[in-house]
Amino acid sequence: MSTPRFATQTGTRPITPAHREALYGSAGTRAIEQQAAASLPHHTLMARAGLAVARLALALQPHARCIWVACGPGNNGGDGLVAATHLHRWAKARAGAVRVVVTHLCPDESRLPRDAHRALDTARQAGVVFSTVPPDDFDLAIDALLGIGPVRAFDDTMASWLGTMRRTGRPVLSVDLPSGLHPDTGALAPLEGATARAPGPRHTLALLTLKPGLFTGMGRDAAGSVWFDDLGVSPGIGVPLVAWLEGQPQAGAPISQRPHASHKGSFGDVAVIGGQGISQHGVGMTGAAVLAARAALHAGAGRVFVGLLEGSEPQDTSWDPVCPELMFRSPALLLEREMLHAASVVCGCGGGAAVAALLPRVLSGAATLVLDADALNAIAADTALQTQLGHRRGRGWTTVLTPHPLEAARLLGSNTGIVMADRLLAAQAIAERFGVLCVLKGSGTVLATPGEVPRINPTGNAALATAGTGDVLAGMIGSALARPGSSGHHTAARVAAAVFQHGWLADHWLDDGGTSGLCASRLAERVQALD
Repeated sequence: MSTPRFATQTGTRPITPAHREALYGSAGTRAIEQQAAASLPHHTLMARAGLAVARLALALQPHARCIWVACGPGNNGGDGLVAATHLHRWAKARAGAVRVVVTHLCPDESRLPRDAHRALDTARQAGVVFSTVPPDDFDLAIDALLGIGPVRAFDDTMASWLGTMRRTGRPVLSVDLPSGLHPDTGALAPLEGATARAPGPRHTLALLTLKPGLFTGMGRDAAGSVWFDDLGVSPGIGVPLVAWLEGQPQAGAPISQRPHASHKGSFGDVAVIGGQGISQHGVGMTGAAVLAARAALHAGAGRVFVGLLEGSEPQDTSWDPVCPELMFRSPALLLEREMLHAASVVCGCGGGAAVAALLPRVLSGAATLVLDADALNAIAADTALQTQLGHRRGRGWTTVLTPHPLEAARLLGSNTGIVMADRLLAAQAIAERFGVLCVLKGSGTVLATPGEVPRINPTGNAALATAGTGDVLAGMIGSALARPGSSGHHTAARVAAAVFQHGWLADHWLDDGGTSGLCASRLAERVQALD
């Protein structure tokens, strides 16, 4: 067999934000695997998986001199053994240009699954080198230890091998999942002295299905670049999706022209209520509301009104010198019934303690509402406000909540550890409890709507971990919902597009050749109008 040059010669393909992908949980993946195994000859799936891993390994590291393959006691380890056998044979065909070393964690070979046992026998017959310890120096490590099996306590040997892979600056290719990553939640089993984000390149080849844990929580750091090979198997009828990985084919493309016969009323109004003044409790957060308003303006809203929760001092803000197009109003004017019903209302950004008193009128009057930051904290602390929030869905009104994990925990009466242990579950719980579209921010932002399959956003990075970027997102969502035709099934799609662009801007922050760090005010300036 000749050495392959490109992984894309097979069914393996990279996962990019340009395409929407179906995500299946561990239970669904096992069902698909069982259905396929029942209709294919024995060892077919493992043979295909191992070959795909070997091909991708050489595509990623074509000049590797030593490849370490760490194999566990299950079928994931069997995939690694098949890959090691291919790599060893290809190395022999090239006069030993590559040294392949397998470490196999298998206390009792008699308990190996049948296909994995066959893979082990074949590897031995081929002359693959087995070792009890990893090689001192390697150019690529292949993690085939656990796969989608239950995340369990690591014994000393497995902990040592995983620690080496998590700490190494060399590339690591994980088979199906990084070992220790929960396939459904993105929670990562901790290892002393190792972090989720490793110093070297990380790649994961997902097999049969894409799992949600790869794209949210700790999954994005642990998995690195994700590749996918369905092994020639289509999901069977009746196997449920657990989430969608959102995609935007036109990401970064110039927006289409708006009709010439348009006016500012064609693109809706946004009313931002928040920005507690420093005279209120000595804590000034005016900038949060202004950032949300600027983002809404750049995102294409026809008019943006700002109601700051300041006192009556002469120095109260009446205009924005950066965006003089913003129209400042007293909160009382924005709370008038006609304005609340006509505009897309963004409430809570920097609202502080002052926003709680306004929420009863906002909840009972705003037909389209984005609740962020202090508005969420006020609702979490007040059962009467929670009841009002729950009644909005029955009136056919649109409500979007944009919590970060701590705010989500407060809404659920929980804690951030529980929220982060299963972000999909937490977002769906908020959506169902309050009848809202929940945007749970963080790595792999989750969008959940009552009774629908949740979505995971694929864009964004740690550059967004700075003050004000959440306010920018709230304004972008408010603008997306202000445009005519944003009700019904269009709501989730428009919110998803705003979340996608928010992360996409961070991912491409330096594309113009600049070197400046991301800050919220510059982020708001780069926002573009969406169709």
